[in-house]
Amino acid sequence: MQLYNVGRMYILFGGDFLKKSEGEVYQVIKQHKSNYPNPIKLCKGQTVMVGEKYNGNEGWKNWIYCFTIDHSSEGWVPEQIIKKQGKQGLILEDYIAKELDVEVGEQLIKCKELNGWYWMKKIGTLEEGWVPIENVEELK
Repeated sequence: MQLYNVGRMYILFGGDFLKKSEGEVYQVIKQHKSNYPNPIKLCKGQTVMVGEKYNGNEGWKNWIYCFTIDHSSEGWVPEQIIKKQGKQGLILEDYIAKELDVEVGEQLIKCKELNGWYWMKKIGTLEEGWVPIENVEELK
């Protein structure tokens, strides 16, 4: 998918538009495939069971493994959006843990940065999800 920089908008080959305010353009330098086909999806005001804090080598800090009260869904949630209340937590904003499967060379729009990950949109399909920061580089 071709991307053209025109004034205040990006024009995608095929005629779709993205506002520049939606973020910078990045290119995938390392493939990423999600290990979580059913990501946890939470709504502001929802209560969750708070589990362990992430402790891996990647340097991804402030992630907590949470479960919905009915245990129908589970996954990693940013600590910043959880108001802890003992072993439970109140979710402070809508959140989905959907990771974006990406291939080397794909172009993406960065929308948000959080705890070592970018929330990104694929140019062409506009599919959205989280991608590790180290898997992409900004196009200048």
